[in-house]
Amino acid sequence: MQKKKQRWALTRRQLTLLGAFLTPFLLMTIYFIYRQMAPFGTNSLLTVDLGQQYIDFFAYLRRAILHDPSSIVYSFANGLGGEMLGTWAYYLLSPLNWLLLLCPGASLTTGVFLLTVLKYGLAGLTFAWLLDKTTQQTGFQAVTFATAYALMGWSIANQLNIMWLDAAYLLPLIFYGLYLLMHTGKWRTYVVWLTLMLIVNYYMAYMICLFMILAFMWLAVDQFTNWHHFWGQTAKFAATSAVSGLLAAGILLPTWWSLAQSKAQYTVTTFKWKFEFFPPKMIAKFFMGAFNFDQMPSGTANLFIGAIALLGSLFFFGDHRIRLRSRIAAGIVTGFLALSLCVQPLDLLWHAGQFPVWYPYRFSFVVSFWLIWLAAQTLTADFEPGWLAIAVVTVIIAIGAAYVALNLKSFKFLQLNLVLLGIFFVVLALGLTTLPVKHHWIYPLAFFVIGVTEISANAFVSLNNISYVSQGEYGNYTNELQRLVNRVQKRDDSAYRIGKTFLRTKGDAFQTGYAGGGVFSSVLPKSTPAFYGHIGSPDGDGFVEYSNGTLVTDSLLNMKYYFQQKQLSGALSGTSMLPASTNKADLASYRAIGQDHWATTYQNPYALPMGYAASDQILTLKNKTADPAQYQANWLAALTGKTTDQKLYTAKNFDQVTFQNIAQQTKITGAVLQRKNLLKPAKITLTFTPTTNDAYYLTFGSTVNPDNATFILNGKTLDQYKTYRNTIMVSAADHAKGKQQKLTIQLKKGSLWLENFTLYQLNTAKFQRAVAQLKQQPWQLTKHSSRYFSGTITSRHANQVLNTSIPYSAGWHATVNGKAVKTYKTIGMFTAIKLPQGKSTVTLAYWPPLLNMGLLISGLTLIGLTGGWWFVHRRRP
Repeated sequence: MQKKKQRWALTRRQLTLLGAFLTPFLLMTIYFIYRQMAPFGTNSLLTVDLGQQYIDFFAYLRRAILHDPSSIVYSFANGLGGEMLGTWAYYLLSPLNWLLLLCPGASLTTGVFLLTVLKYGLAGLTFAWLLDKTTQQTGFQAVTFATAYALMGWSIANQLNIMWLDAAYLLPLIFYGLYLLMHTGKWRTYVVWLTLMLIVNYYMAYMICLFMILAFMWLAVDQFTNWHHFWGQTAKFAATSAVSGLLAAGILLPTWWSLAQSKAQYTVTTFKWKFEFFPPKMIAKFFMGAFNFDQMPSGTANLFIGAIALLGSLFFFGDHRIRLRSRIAAGIVTGFLALSLCVQPLDLLWHAGQFPVWYPYRFSFVVSFWLIWLAAQTLTADFEPGWLAIAVVTVIIAIGAAYVALNLKSFKFLQLNLVLLGIFFVVLALGLTTLPVKHHWIYPLAFFVIGVTEISANAFVSLNNISYVSQGEYGNYTNELQRLVNRVQKRDDSAYRIGKTFLRTKGDAFQTGYAGGGVFSSVLPKSTPAFYGHIGSPDGDGFVEYSNGTLVTDSLLNMKYYFQQKQLSGALSGTSMLPASTNKADLASYRAIGQDHWATTYQNPYALPMGYAASDQILTLKNKTADPAQYQANWLAALTGKTTDQKLYTAKNFDQVTFQNIAQQTKITGAVLQRKNLLKPAKITLTFTPTTNDAYYLTFGSTVNPDNATFILNGKTLDQYKTYRNTIMVSAADHAKGKQQKLTIQLKKGSLWLENFTLYQLNTAKFQRAVAQLKQQPWQLTKHSSRYFSGTITSRHANQVLNTSIPYSAGWHATVNGKAVKTYKTIGMFTAIKLPQGKSTVTLAYWPPLLNMGLLISGLTLIGLTGGWWFVHRRRP
């Protein structure tokens, strides 16, 4: 009989865990099938950053592991080139990502589907496992709490931030490890799971570590016997947490170095002690469907956990079965978490000193975990709340619901019908949880039906507010770009970069495996966007896009090939699977070498090699101009050593300027155009006729952008990447001698400041002479990979350097004729090496800074732990 009970208990436990995994897994799978997500239809899960950033990193992951292991530590798809361990540590180290190896090409969206539903299922599984180990929750009730956790508002809102979802299924395991450490002194579970979290995603691990400190305080109070015991537990907690950090040092140390060059440079150092919004506004996020697109860039924390869990967490504080000191400590933790959701310095603390760019209050998953955990402690089979507790909780809920209902206009993400539906579920949950009899089989079933129905409804309603990239839009573009890249790489296996005039994402180079010029990454070194701002291409704190290259920058940056989308005619006129991102008239100076139905491939005859001998003046060049045309000229002149090359561009006047509904201006550059009649269209038309076949460029200041005006060049809307914060250069004409060029600027607002708006003519002949000079002494590569270059170069003069377009990094190590030499940073961006006169063999090899030290620390820590375990067990009889 006893064995039969044990078998039933084991089977019940297994069924509970299986149900906790399958319930969220199947619910989300069914919803995605309903939305026709690939592989079950024509849509995909790609949206916002998942579609614009992460999917490209996933494609890179497959290529790096399967085809190009050298790119694991460094990749020239990362902007103009960059280290990759920081990218791996933030985006790609989830153990589930190995599934992506099974999904080549456009089927990568199927891999994203599998990752998403698996992470939902695992979050439910691990939370149910925690409940099974630490509470009386079993069966339907445990599955209900697990589903509430797996599909909490944070998970639904951040589903697209797929790398963060690993934190959701690892947090319960880490918390159990801490629980075990505090109750039994056993430390291995805590160390193993915390170490894994630190490796998988250091960013979310940081938040979990902060939460573990709060959880430790609560558990220490709950388990308090005497101060000696307390300090012993504190020492164990500190030591085991430190051990986890040491074990993860192989990833954390090189990642720390990467962050020091990028994200850490944006850390906020000044702040004010203030509320970021009126705190009661958070209450609205406890209602279902309290999420839409506008909540992504800015909004309050996503806190939805369902009525049952919310009521249970409130009842916890009035539950006399739980020690008073434990409830008081839990109240302090809850209060701190609540203040963190609205007080600026605490918000900054959770985000490592940086205000989030989109997706605010990213740490709210620990708040939801905490509330659901409290509820699970309380809503057990023997829970019988007193009338006072019921009355207090009812009043709190009623006041919160009334506040939201009366201020509904302030919550544009909420609809009245959803508020009413939420109140209905609260009433159901309140009646259910306060029933005096809970042992009948109907109770857990009703618990499950009510809880899971509300949780599911929130997920479905919230995700219905988000639009997604179609599978065709992603797949067709990716397949065409891959075909173009494959043709060039089959033709030419040397070291070069590729530019293009169309764009799906700034990570297209990662997606299809070529050296490009764009990237969107949270670990982008600060020097890269600064450089792009100087040369006249779009940049931001976390992205660069090489959409505004000139003949000069194309040459100096080794942009040897270019892809340009075709202008289709007939019934397909104005359509293309390759959306234009720039106007590049200067492709007329390049040679067309191939084409297909959608695009033409050009070869740049002026592209310089990855390295070449140049004047050592480049080592001392300092930027003294905000004009990208002059910056480019100064850069080239420092390489050739000829001051005459500083006069590479000449500012030109327009032949004619006409104004419509705008006051006449005598000077265009810097003019403020004012609309006379606000009800009528306003525009300015400028014409010029090139007198030579030179390339002509326009500069647009940051105010001269598509948000403020429409630009029409020669009867066609000017293609231009929209987001830029510095002056950009726009290719206007090339090989157009005697052909009138007409630019029309139509105001969208009442006024337009023509900031840094200038027409420039490039002295093409002078440019060609400069390029020809630099091509005479190339670095002739005999071997090259993503992280290694080796070749010979001949220096004719003693004051020459090997100048490269390889971004500078402490990770690049150089040798000249077998001897290690110093590398130098040029123009704050690139790598150069001083050369001896004559022929030399030069190598550059990349290895991530601090990686060896990190691996050594991790290895020694692991050896120490293993040795300690062996010694202890060897002494046991």
